[in-house]
Amino acid sequence: MLFNSYVFVLLFLPLCVLLYFCLNRFGRAAANVFLFAASLVFYGYFHPAYLAIICSSIVINYLLCAWMRKTGQKGARKGILILGILVNLGILGYFKYADFFLSNVNAVFGTNAPLLHVALPLGISFFTFQQLSFVIDTYKEKATKTDFLSYACYVSFFPQLVAGPIVTQDEFLPQFQEEEKRKVNWDNLASGIYLFVLGLAKKIMIADVFGLVVETGYGVIGDLNAPSAWFLIFSYTMQIYFDFSGYCDMAMGIGKMFNIELPVNFNSPYKATSISDFWSRWHITLTRFFTRYVYIPLGGNRKGMARTCLNVMIIFLLSGLWHGANWTFVFWGACHGLLMVLTRIFEKPLEKVPKLVRGVATFLVVNVLWVFFRANDFAQAFALLKQACVGGLGGLPYYFTACFKAPGMDLIIDRVPGGNLLPLACTILFVAFTVFVTFFTKNARERVLSGKLTAVKAVFAAVLLVWCVLSFEKVSAFLYFNF
Repeated sequence: MLFNSYVFVLLFLPLCVLLYFCLNRFGRAAANVFLFAASLVFYGYFHPAYLAIICSSIVINYLLCAWMRKTGQKGARKGILILGILVNLGILGYFKYADFFLSNVNAVFGTNAPLLHVALPLGISFFTFQQLSFVIDTYKEKATKTDFLSYACYVSFFPQLVAGPIVTQDEFLPQFQEEEKRKVNWDNLASGIYLFVLGLAKKIMIADVFGLVVETGYGVIGDLNAPSAWFLIFSYTMQIYFDFSGYCDMAMGIGKMFNIELPVNFNSPYKATSISDFWSRWHITLTRFFTRYVYIPLGGNRKGMARTCLNVMIIFLLSGLWHGANWTFVFWGACHGLLMVLTRIFEKPLEKVPKLVRGVATFLVVNVLWVFFRANDFAQAFALLKQACVGGLGGLPYYFTACFKAPGMDLIIDRVPGGNLLPLACTILFVAFTVFVTFFTKNARERVLSGKLTAVKAVFAAVLLVWCVLSFEKVSAFLYFNF
């Protein structure tokens, strides 16, 4: 089920919030059963077969952790930990990387092993890492002791189930077990709705518009001049920013409706002044997972600069591979890792460079690297970068500017002198507004935290919500659903 759909906004979400708090009056167990069932309905809405995978994963991991708690011997506990890691990575590897592995084996050894063509279950990377963190924390005796239903709700909580954030047990379970949070909090409900609407607007009114340019442009790369190629690169940079930011806002907003504070996963990353600053702002919980469960166990920065740089490269190669079973993702991760290493090595000289220069350079580098993240293969990525460098001068093609036309504009374009320039004017205004919002305003979370809702904010949110609902006919999935 999509957040940006009629069934979710008009039926599923309000019904879930209402019934959850009503059922809490009859006891915690009834509310937990309902929330778990509702989350499964949300997850299996399009593909009911996925339910077997997530339910099996939840049961297996809970039993492994219960077994670990009952075992007093350190060696046995370590064996269960290793088993838990292998089971989780095995499930993730089969569904996400089996064909990638087989295709590379065929390419290297000249074999002809048939590909499995296994469908990738939604959110498997997210709920697998979430459960891995629980297994590891249980081994370290840091995990909150909980019953099966609470654990199942922790893993399957629908706001963050399919695209994050990756929530650790110490962030969710203590809140979920607090009696006061089982009652309606009208301030949280209002703030949650406001944050959800802002996120929904980001997705529908900004990300999906840039998405039209991206979808069109990547099909005609060879026809683009240099300005058009750069505009295509910029459009994907904005699309993935507002798509992921919008999802994170909506997830946090829904969490607040249930009195659950989800961790911040996105904090104005394009305002970053270095690659390390960028990764402290983009997909924060993924970076935290790799830092806590891979980087630190490898030695972190405690064993000298050379070992630190190696550890950084390892986590960024893993981060690239986590995003997708394609060498373009690995290359994207490797480039970010290399830049992180160079930032560490030249940290002091870089601090002397003006912030504005560092910010512009960081944004430009992030733009270029997104090309490898979006492209189907290296050939397509290098073809776009080639056009950006040697494609020649020229204006934006009409099939780009047409993506930004205001509703009803076709009726006046041919009837007004100079009407053919209106799409270009809309494009310039739209891009200017987007740049202003990205770099010079507070993000949605900061807006919500900056004060209580006022009548003006309520009217603004209502108008945005109506506008978004009327736009649902052009509904699209979130980009991070692919990962």
